[in-house]
Order: sequence, then C-alpha cells, then structure tokens
Amino acid sequence: MAAIGLAGMLATGCNDTPKTDSMSFDEIVASRRSVRQYDPEKKISEAEIRTLIETAIEAPPWANNQPVRYYVAIDPEKVQQVRELLGSGNMRNTAGAPVLLVTTFKKGGSGFFRGTPANELGDEWGAYDAGLSNAFFILKARERGYDTLIMGMRDSDGLRKVLNIPNDEEVTAVISVGYRVNDPNRPARKSVDDITVFF
Repeated sequence: MAAIGLAGMLATGCNDTPKTDSMSFDEIVASRRSVRQYDPEKKISEAEIRTLIETAIEAPPWANNQPVRYYVAIDPEKVQQVRELLGSGNMRNTAGAPVLLVTTFKKGGSGFFRGTPANELGDEWGAYDAGLSNAFFILKARERGYDTLIMGMRDSDGLRKVLNIPNDEEVTAVISVGYRVNDPNRPARKSVDDITVFF
C-alpha cells in the first residue's frame, strides 16, 4: 500500500505539503531532494525549526558527546548576510529560502578517549557526528513538508563573524530550509551491489 502511495506522490509531484501522519519512512526518503528553488512567499517559524532540531538531537553521537551546534539565521537581514557568504552559486540556490542554518561541532570531543584521539580520524569524527545530525534534520524537515539543501561551499571565517561562532567549533555545513517551487529530478543512485561487499 505504501508503494502505491509513493508512486502516486512521485507521479503527481511533491509541491504539496505531505501529510505527516500518512508518509512512511521510505516515502520521506524517496521524496526528499536537494532543492535549489524556494517559494519566497512561504515562511517557517522559529518553533518549527526547533521541532526539527529536537529530532536532530536524537542522532547518535560519539560516546553521547553531543558536539553539534546549530546557528539559525531566520531574521531576513541575517539570512541575507549568511547568503552572501555562500558564493555566487549557492547564493542563487538559496534565493527565497526563509531559513539558513550553519552547523558546527565542538572540537576535541568526538573521536577522543580521555583527551587522546581514539583512532586515526581524531577530530574528523566530529564531522561524522554532524553529518548524522544533519541527516536526521533534513529527513524530519521533509516529513514536515519542508525542503532543504546541504551546502559545503561557504566562507567559514565570514560565518564565524556574522554568527559569533567560537573558535573551538568547526564549521561543517550550511542548510537552507524552505518550500520547493518545483519537483527536482531524482539523480541516479548506485545499486547495493555497486557499493557493498559481503563476507
């Protein structure tokens, strides 16, 4: 039954806000896109963003270290300041998005045991934790009917100044949140056999 609902949703497009009580997890994943065109007339409240972050907090971090931090630009002036630090391509891609979040992680926690790196990744594990948290965030956003784009191209020094990000935090990504104006195509994905080795 879920497959029929998903097929109908994909056939008719995903411009309408999904019903959160009827979408399965597979439907949420299948309808999520990296959206680069947003409806400037549709806004998102602080309370709605708080709901998404509450879900992101549930992502499992290293030793429950919880290193991820969110800096939310929701005031239009602050959103514009952040957009100007994303480069020309991502400035264009985020036009109309009412919210931009900068995600960071606190250095020296994830990937460490008693102050010593636990493996060769060291602080890179904080980026892993941030990625998990961001994945929970964007999937919850889709369940609630919002669309997102995770961006790695940004001026981290500029973001630090605009958002007062401390030096002991590493800037990871910027996430735009809004409502799509069209339904982007789904890019091809590799198969399980392409990326998996069973022993």
